[in-house]
Amino acid sequence: MRAGVVVAAHPGVEDLAVQAEELGLRSFWVNDTPMVHGDPFVALSLCAKATRRIRLGIGVTSPALRSAPAAASGFASLNALAPGRIICGVGTGNTARRTLGMQPATAAALENFTAALQDLCAGRPTEYREGDRVRDIRFLHAGAHVNTSDPIEFVVAALGPQAAAVAGRRGAGLISFGLLDPTTWHALHDARRQAAHGTLRAPGSHANSYVVTALHLLRANEDADSDAARDTTGHLVLSLLDFAADTPAFAEQLGPDEREAVRQLLDRRGTTATSPDRYTKLYPNYLGRIAPQDRDLVLPSLMNSLALVGTRDDLRTRITALEQAGVDELLIQPVIDPPTEMAQLAELLT
Repeated sequence: MRAGVVVAAHPGVEDLAVQAEELGLRSFWVNDTPMVHGDPFVALSLCAKATRRIRLGIGVTSPALRSAPAAASGFASLNALAPGRIICGVGTGNTARRTLGMQPATAAALENFTAALQDLCAGRPTEYREGDRVRDIRFLHAGAHVNTSDPIEFVVAALGPQAAAVAGRRGAGLISFGLLDPTTWHALHDARRQAAHGTLRAPGSHANSYVVTALHLLRANEDADSDAARDTTGHLVLSLLDFAADTPAFAEQLGPDEREAVRQLLDRRGTTATSPDRYTKLYPNYLGRIAPQDRDLVLPSLMNSLALVGTRDDLRTRITALEQAGVDELLIQPVIDPPTEMAQLAELLT
């Protein structure tokens, strides 16, 4: 299986991109979460100038965050800096919208947005709507400004069949966060294949599937729920607990231990599941290194479902199962020691 890395946009991110390229990783991604992380287009511009081979992705942007013309301009401009190396991840903005206290976009809006980006980034005109006004738009100045000749890879963020169907109809790949269940991946790929049937997608063409997770290789005699393992995977677990705290209907589907962790999280953050400003208390430092006092919230059950923790043999067994389910590339999100964690990933998969 191929390997890549996802990080938050920040000054110096290009140095990590260079290290990832030197390690032989295939892709380097940054998040698009306004008000939480830095701007992904600025970050990847720096990475594009500092690297030569590694693919560069934004995972993921959304129609609820950016208009199609603005997003297309950003991606096509990146494509001018790193021709043929750009990956455009699109989604409903489930996280990025909730950090603003807003709801994510609909699947229909996601599909329209993806179609418009694909057209514009390939130099084709597309229909653009604002209210009752509809106009055909296209890049008016190509050449050095933007690159619409080299292809951009498109992937759709999916946890369920609806988004996977969007990917199928648009001929796009899939990316999912913390989804390590091979059975669910089989279902997503089935939904994508069924939706792609009868479209103009080229027969036999392959769209990549990516899974974002964290990886912790256990040392000799280290427990799977050690402080080090909790620190390495805690940002993923806390992201799920944040979502559950922000979404009571989802929290109700969790087990009793997980619901208790959600209750404790809300109490520690000084908010409630119905407080209108709860997002201001839940999402600071989102996907960042967790505080030591929150380690007890990193439940082993959630660590196991969202992250890869184990011995070398354990990890390779789980990765093989994902590969057999059709996952092409494993992306880790390192927060403790990114250079070391990237090196461990590269060594594990070679």
